[in-house]
Amino acid sequence: MKYKGIKGVPNFVSKEYGEKKSKYCLCIPVLNEGEKIKKELIRAKENNIDKKVDIIICDFDSIDGSTNDKVLKNLGVNTLLVKKDKGRQGAQLRMGFWWALERGYEGIITIDGNNKDSIEDVPRFIEKLDQGYDFIQGSRFIKGGQAINTPFIRYISVRLIHAPIISLTAKKWYTDTTNAYRAYSKRYLLKEEVNPFRDIFNSYELLAYLSVKADQLNLKTCEIPVRREYPNNGKIPTKISFFKGNFELFKILFKNLFHCYDVKNKK
Repeated sequence: MKYKGIKGVPNFVSKEYGEKKSKYCLCIPVLNEGEKIKKELIRAKENNIDKKVDIIICDFDSIDGSTNDKVLKNLGVNTLLVKKDKGRQGAQLRMGFWWALERGYEGIITIDGNNKDSIEDVPRFIEKLDQGYDFIQGSRFIKGGQAINTPFIRYISVRLIHAPIISLTAKKWYTDTTNAYRAYSKRYLLKEEVNPFRDIFNSYELLAYLSVKADQLNLKTCEIPVRREYPNNGKIPTKISFFKGNFELFKILFKNLFHCYDVKNKK
């Protein structure tokens, strides 16, 4: 089905391989992830994750064959959403969030599609959503979490720059704020003061904004332990370029700190 002209949502196409079966869904944004997303979905199936949540692939319009319909269906994917519009990760998430809320899910879990994260820990997020938490941040840096082969510069950036600034903005301490392995309640995303469906959230702004807004609104939040594992060698799996990408992230952090993304400033 084609979706066009929805305010704050990019144009996209949906392919539903099955009906809604679960209370929550797992949204996985991808772009030409190749074998990495296949391996991640195989791990999910081995741990019956597709039986616990509906798996939704939020595709940037990959051209590498990794989102082949037959492959995704065989690996337990419920729905494929393909963005046909401008925008990067923020647009992919807005597409996924809007579709999931329209379909009636009570909460949305997100995870990267590059096979770095412990997808088998999805039940931990489900448990917290069932307990009434509105924002659950996965962390490799708290007790029970695992940070494996984390590049030194990435470790320093998260621990000494990104996490302190996000924590200052949220007025609550967080330890792993660049980690997109997290969950949001329907209540949180539908709050008028939040309104994630705005074109201002194009790249990484939405992740930063949603990291802090729940605490600013005195909603129920927490961190839970997860594993994030980088490969022993080879290219680091990331879409963030070292200079331009990191400069953009810092700019977003400070705009977030000064409330530039608040609903009152949406114009």
